[in-house]
Amino acid sequence: MNARDRFRRYFAVSSLAARIYLGYKSVSIRQQRFNLPEDEAAARRRAHHAWSARQFYNLAVRNQGLLIKLGQIIGSRPDLIPDEYVSILSRLQDQVPPRPFAVIERRVTRELGRPLSDVFSHFHREPIAAASLAQVHKATLKDGRTVAVKVQYPGIWDVVQTDLDSIRFLLRILSALERNLDFGPIIQEVSHNVPLELDFINEGHNAELIAQNFASRADIIVPRIYWEYTTRRVLVMEFLEGIKITDIDSLQAAGIDLQAVAQLVNDAYCEQLFLHGMFHADPHPGNLFVRPGPRLVMLDFGLCRKLDDQFRLGYAKLVNAMITGNAPEMVQAFRDLGFRAKRAEDPAPYLTIGRAFMESSRPGRGYADPDLVAEGNQRMARAIRANPIVEIPREFLLIMRVTGLLSGLGKRLDSQVDMQSTLLPYTKAALDGAR
Repeated sequence: MNARDRFRRYFAVSSLAARIYLGYKSVSIRQQRFNLPEDEAAARRRAHHAWSARQFYNLAVRNQGLLIKLGQIIGSRPDLIPDEYVSILSRLQDQVPPRPFAVIERRVTRELGRPLSDVFSHFHREPIAAASLAQVHKATLKDGRTVAVKVQYPGIWDVVQTDLDSIRFLLRILSALERNLDFGPIIQEVSHNVPLELDFINEGHNAELIAQNFASRADIIVPRIYWEYTTRRVLVMEFLEGIKITDIDSLQAAGIDLQAVAQLVNDAYCEQLFLHGMFHADPHPGNLFVRPGPRLVMLDFGLCRKLDDQFRLGYAKLVNAMITGNAPEMVQAFRDLGFRAKRAEDPAPYLTIGRAFMESSRPGRGYADPDLVAEGNQRMARAIRANPIVEIPREFLLIMRVTGLLSGLGKRLDSQVDMQSTLLPYTKAALDGAR
């Protein structure tokens, strides 16, 4: 990618961000200075939500790369993000316009070193899913096994590198404008994760490790990897069918209990985070399917993380202290995990974060409530301005991404899972195991 293309991508993202921001600012100014009625202000904001979502969707489809991944995250948070964004950007989970079949055929042929007809008895020309870095085709091997073939887009590495440079630049600007916030860990986390997602050998090993960890459970299914046909840019795996986890109508038509699905998903991630230490870090709806039982089908293991035992147990200690209301232990757990405040002796930022976490959902809801999250964010902002947090562990950022996406799934499923009673047995099991 040449300098002109890189500048074009950066300018397109920056200018859209500015227009979205100014649109919201305009409504606020009209409301404050010109006494715009609340109902009219709300209508204008909804219209700007829809306009902004359409513009972002169109930009992501044109430019692809990390913009699609960002859109997937936004579209997976109906618990916090306005409906206008969710309804439009959720299409980026598995409905991205695909690359032409000729491009895919050349890529697979080059990677495997032989024509498609030498490996597959049939290869569907239309993909079953297309996303930010790759698309997936259904195929049949010569021996009759049905497989899913994940094919990385040619040239995607250059696109991703350009987007990473743009993100780094924009976050540096934000850091200069808001000196109490350190965006360094975010930059490091994104820079660390994306290259791993482009290595399908790494993804295959992740899938096998998670499958091994869940080997004793019949209700969690991970596809088998066919290594003889897998390279860094082509991944051939067992084809697994199921109902998309957010396809509520189809789940109900199949007689699947939505609350049982919500509980199963939360249990699966608690087991990964607190007991296995190896977790699937991209639980957006395009990567989770459901079969009757219910049974959970997990897909796309490009973004996973292995926690060392010290961090895993430290995180269990933190969550356990939050649930039980043990403030001194919670503060110590934050520090043990690697959080650092400017004034190290002041516990206020950690207490505020813990309180916001525990108060983010209402009783009977297994997902975050936007109003409560907004209140918690305001309290955290005040506490961090008074005593800035200068170090945040990268692993914690990825865990927060996972919990956020799970909250979004909970909203879609209308989850009534009691999160405290779900979390507590896992944190205690982790800590008892360590003892």
